[in-house]
Amino acid sequence: MGPKFRVATEADTGALVELLNSAYRGDTSRKGWTTEAHLLGGQRVDAEGVAETLATQDTRVVLAEVAGELVACCELRCGDGGEAYFGMFAVRPTEQGGGLGSRLLAEAERMAREWGCERLRMLVIRQRTDLVAWYERRGYHRTGVTEAFPYGDPRYGLPKRDDLRFEELAKPLGADPDDGLSPVRAEKENPRIEF
Repeated sequence: MGPKFRVATEADTGALVELLNSAYRGDTSRKGWTTEAHLLGGQRVDAEGVAETLATQDTRVVLAEVAGELVACCELRCGDGGEAYFGMFAVRPTEQGGGLGSRLLAEAERMAREWGCERLRMLVIRQRTDLVAWYERRGYHRTGVTEAFPYGDPRYGLPKRDDLRFEELAKPLGADPDDGLSPVRAEKENPRIEF
């Protein structure tokens, strides 16, 4: 049975903090391939930051649940000019590599198209070449835009290197491309989220 998707509420804050930190930081994150533990220590997010995201206008945090358990999440924020931002993406480390992340990304793209967005963009730590390659295989491209990592702000972790930067990736969404990488469309039992 495939994942069920729903929009997060304030009551999901604690579970989101636990999932996001376990997917990217510390020993637990090393069970999956998305770990950033070699680049950053400390936390990935805190409860205050997650609550702020949940309360942001034109933003949805989408949860993927299997048998009622939170296994993945992402943030989708509708911006100006037909552009949406994708962030806060995490899959439980023990569930990585099985297609769940691809399904959630495809669902986020579908939702952004329904929102009327024509482009989806994100920021990725540029040193995460494996993650950048994963997105490129799904149609994303490097835009050439980079942003400084927020050094000195422990809410984003404790850097282990002094050269961290974010790199922007983007993908035009089009009408409803069938690129073969969207298994969520093939799962008839998978309910769709309505905003």
